Amino acid sequence: MTTTVTTYTAEHLGPFESLLEKDFMGFHGKYFLGERLGLTGCEVSLNRLPAGKGMPFVHSHKKNEELYIVLRGSGTFFVDGEEFPIGEGSLIRVAPEGERAWRATDTEDLYFICIQAQAGSLCQATLEDGVRLPTKASWMMD
Repeated sequence: MTTTVTTYTAEHLGPFESLLEKDFMGFHGKYFLGERLGLTGCEVSLNRLPAGKGMPFVHSHKKNEELYIVLRGSGTFFVDGEEFPIGEGSLIRVAPEGERAWRATDTEDLYFICIQAQAGSLCQATLEDGVRLPTKASWMMD
């Protein structure tokens, strides 16, 4: 179910395990959020790669860097001819021109989030952009 109002869009997808059942543009286990949530500064995908499976091709990007955040499972990541192990808590940033692919181990599914944004487009980080407001949420009430 998706809720869209003026200042936010919220969607509840359920457990990550259900991602393997989704089919988006021929990709099983990949769920793109950009269009569904109306993202304007990045693309985000939720991913579940079955045990023993790997990305079927190496790819790069023209403009977008990618950040991979491994939530669960383990595998191997390939960047520019180098391979290294990844697992829960691994964070991998790949420049647009970086040649990349990944594989889940034979024993467990690999769950990760991939965030794409145009390289060099961040003009300010959270500390410079955030504004503390007097508004209170229900758990902040005295």
